[in-house]
Amino acid sequence: MAENTWLVVGLGNPGAQYAGNRHNVGQMALDELAGRIGATFKSHKTPARVAEGFLRPGGPKLVLAKPNTYMNTSGGPVSALLKFYSLGVDRLVVVHDELDIPFDTIKLKAGGGHGGHNGLRDIQKATGSPDFTRVRVGIGRPPGRQDPADYVLKDFAGAERQALPILLSDAADAVEAVVDLGLVAAQQKFHSPS
Repeated sequence: MAENTWLVVGLGNPGAQYAGNRHNVGQMALDELAGRIGATFKSHKTPARVAEGFLRPGGPKLVLAKPNTYMNTSGGPVSALLKFYSLGVDRLVVVHDELDIPFDTIKLKAGGGHGGHNGLRDIQKATGSPDFTRVRVGIGRPPGRQDPADYVLKDFAGAERQALPILLSDAADAVEAVVDLGLVAAQQKFHSPS
């Protein structure tokens, strides 16, 4: 079973007060994916809420997970989930916010550094590997001199909120493309000018 199972982790912070924050865009994208596969998030033996389903009948199995920990300590739950489902980091897709990408843009990559993202840093530390796939959801840089740490913990602004459903749909499409087509084909689809 594990050979056609993917662990998709949406990064964010737990609790209603963070639900609409830019930092939680990874978890928002997982809600979109869960809706598509008809799955509901439930408590799990690991420190995460999990929704399981199939991309399509007979297709790849998706284990969608939202760690119950704060962003900076995402590694423990991710490591526990990989162990629970007997998966390697080659079957891990992490959906996260990315300051260095303009809002409303999706970029895909595998491996590399954490770029100062504490959630990614902790996952790399806990799994011992940077070689997982990232669906990077652009949130853009903060305006003026606003501290990036404050910016990511704010809700999306008005105009962004209107475009957000499309961005979340694109992020979900990107996860499906990685699982279905492989990273290179998914990158070609999402990185080429439309």
